[in-house]
Amino acid sequence: MEGSVDCYDSLLRQGADRLKGHERRLFMAEVTLKLCDGNTRKAERRFNWGRETVAKGIRELQQGVRCLENFAARGRPRLEVKTPQLAEDIRGIVEPHTQADPELKSLRRYSNLSAADLLEALQAKGYKKEDLPGERSMRDILNRMNYRLKRIRKGKPLKKTPQTNAIFANVQAVKAEIKGPETLEISVDTKAKVNEGDYARGGKNPDRRGRQDGPRLGS
Repeated sequence: MEGSVDCYDSLLRQGADRLKGHERRLFMAEVTLKLCDGNTRKAERRFNWGRETVAKGIRELQQGVRCLENFAARGRPRLEVKTPQLAEDIRGIVEPHTQADPELKSLRRYSNLSAADLLEALQAKGYKKEDLPGERSMRDILNRMNYRLKRIRKGKPLKKTPQTNAIFANVQAVKAEIKGPETLEISVDTKAKVNEGDYARGGKNPDRRGRQDGPRLGS
């Protein structure tokens, strides 16, 4: 008979383990009320359930309410959240070595400062080595703070197109034909606008866009 009781108790424990949150607490409360006379300590000894959880389930069952779970607050807090000053120092070190996304499609920032370099800079700033995370953990922290390790070549303005020489040769030929004492020359700047600075060509090299010379659609 005692073996049968142990078998039933094992089945009840397994049934509770397969449930989550509110449903699990209600199941534990019903079992405690029927088999343990509502005594949470008996349920703890018999089924190895936490008596605080069982008591919460009994209150929920009797009062018809449900306690909301805060699963996001569980677990170990992230280091940059736990120590805001460290996060500020990381930004202060990394920001001078960063560039924004060239296409401005995200808040991600690229940096040429590695996690090992950052750890050395933090130690030079006064942090002890044992108080800082490892190199791999520091890479994870940088990723969570939207920093990516990448060496970016700054965009350069397009200064001369392949057709420039032919255009100026044509202009000189026309000027030689029409130039006379009664000819009035008017110089008009009709050059196309060219982006300059770090965001030229969207931060991309035009040679890598797969464009090839030759006939295209609509030519």
